[in-house]
Amino acid sequence: MKRTVILALFILLSIGSSAQTFKYAFVTDTHVGSGTGEEDLRRTVVDINQQQDLDFVVITGDITEMGTNDELKLAKSILADLKKPYYIIPGNHDTGWSESGGVNFIKEFGYDKFMFDHKGYRFIACASGPYVRMSDGHIPRDATVWLEKTLKNTSKSKPIIFLNHYPLDNSLDNWYEATDRLKKYNIQYAICGHGHNNHAYNFEGIQATMGRSNLRAKDSIGGYNIVTMTKDSVFFATKKPSQSILPVWRKMGLGKFQENLSQKYERPTYAINNQYPTVKAAWTYHSDANVVNTPAYADNLVIFGNSLGLIEALQAKTGKKVWSFKTQGAIYSSPIIAQKQVIVGSGDGNIYALNLATGKLNWKKATQNAVLGSPVIHDNMILIGGSDHTFRALDIQFGKTIWEFNEVEGSIVDKPLIYQGKVIFGSWGRHLYALDIQSGKLLWKWNNGHGNRMFSPAMCTPVATKGIVYIAAPDRYLTAIDANNGNTLWRNKEATVRESIGLSADSLTVYGKTMQDEIVGYKTQATDPGVAWRLNVGFGYEHIPSMLIEKDGLVFFGTKNGTVYAIDPINQKTIWGHKIDNSMVNTVNVIDGKNLLLSTMDGKISWLSTN
Repeated sequence: MKRTVILALFILLSIGSSAQTFKYAFVTDTHVGSGTGEEDLRRTVVDINQQQDLDFVVITGDITEMGTNDELKLAKSILADLKKPYYIIPGNHDTGWSESGGVNFIKEFGYDKFMFDHKGYRFIACASGPYVRMSDGHIPRDATVWLEKTLKNTSKSKPIIFLNHYPLDNSLDNWYEATDRLKKYNIQYAICGHGHNNHAYNFEGIQATMGRSNLRAKDSIGGYNIVTMTKDSVFFATKKPSQSILPVWRKMGLGKFQENLSQKYERPTYAINNQYPTVKAAWTYHSDANVVNTPAYADNLVIFGNSLGLIEALQAKTGKKVWSFKTQGAIYSSPIIAQKQVIVGSGDGNIYALNLATGKLNWKKATQNAVLGSPVIHDNMILIGGSDHTFRALDIQFGKTIWEFNEVEGSIVDKPLIYQGKVIFGSWGRHLYALDIQSGKLLWKWNNGHGNRMFSPAMCTPVATKGIVYIAAPDRYLTAIDANNGNTLWRNKEATVRESIGLSADSLTVYGKTMQDEIVGYKTQATDPGVAWRLNVGFGYEHIPSMLIEKDGLVFFGTKNGTVYAIDPINQKTIWGHKIDNSMVNTVNVIDGKNLLLSTMDGKISWLSTN
């Protein structure tokens, strides 16, 4: 009897020591760089410092408005005044428009995911993108690899709190990568931002809470949440700087998590692959980090880069790795192969030329910021833009500068067009530029009239024919521009084409991917032709930039849900579709009408073939 009492007392003491009462501040969506973001965050920092009973602070993303280096530095300097430890992850505003591809977030704060233990609880947090492109939220491939390892090193009984910017639902294209793992452990609850409002959630049995934005919005002052942990409950209450804490608005019970194995939840379907069985992946390679660029192909090699800065070369026949080369920054630049060299930009601020066969460095060119733009080749020149307000022409053999244009507003993240002696490109600075290809002299620049940088013609690779340049910026217009002087010829919003267009092989049609189900065609002419035809492909809501490529009579394109399609533009008919995973498909590399090379944001590289 005495032994039983002692054992019971020991168990109670153990529970008490591993689940102690404490408080922390939960701040999210500070948006430094927006109208009141800086002032609202400064007020919150002062307010947190005045509270002696807070143990630490967590900040769950959208720290900045546009993810610029200056905004990140400003946010870091404000948070440096906190007298409490703080833990921070990026949100989509920090990465989606980032001039460094997320590199400078890590440089400023030291990490983009974290794990720490506090009074018996383990806090685990991941980034959630997207990166440099418009897409759904996406827990980065390197973060899911890290999460898997972190959980394997966690006791099944250890209580876990999971932090993410997005809710753990299908606003993240790979939400199940987190929920399926977390449900195998003692997950207590999740917290997130993104929605700017206090909100109670339950994600597949995981209790969750969304926190309000720190911005004041229509109020006179911003705010955040104070989270109080007790032995068996957690409480959320809003705190506005200089005001008394408001009543608890959310309470959740704590205890041993039990997964409901009888409950079935939504998961991506691959049924389309059964509908078109003649399309097969000859091979698929899964990189250890996001791939947000189009793989290059030459001499039986497939070349691409990932978000950890690794450039990889695979055998085109087998998908087996041949060589790799590590840079010090994320790769969002689509590599190009010329003169037995691989040319690519890196988030570390360098342009690299590697030996195609071996991956050894031939030369590199340093710039003043990340190089996220993709190169093109003209004669012996490499033409490429960076995030240092500069577009460059380099000698392909040695990387020497031929000319520079250093008056670019914002960062360059896409592939330029060469047309009629001009190099034409956009940026996250509102403008489309046309430079003389021999001298780099500005010939004209164009904008769509929006002051908001988010509508910039940055991720819309231009196409051109008959003296007309066509683009589709995030403003959802297809725009025709006079290639000689940059004047607007016409703008059409009839089909809500967003960033994804293409040109037919005979140059008679501009293709556009709409934001809901349809591919459309426009006649190439100097007056607004209206939509010539529509094809309902049935891909659903769509907003990623993935160009339409015609080859051997078919048009190929990818979607945000990991599916690539081939359509017949003459007969307006879907020929086939094939799903690789559930994340964004980058612009595909069409080898011929029956073979194409594609990559997805989750790091999958596939060679598709049709019979």
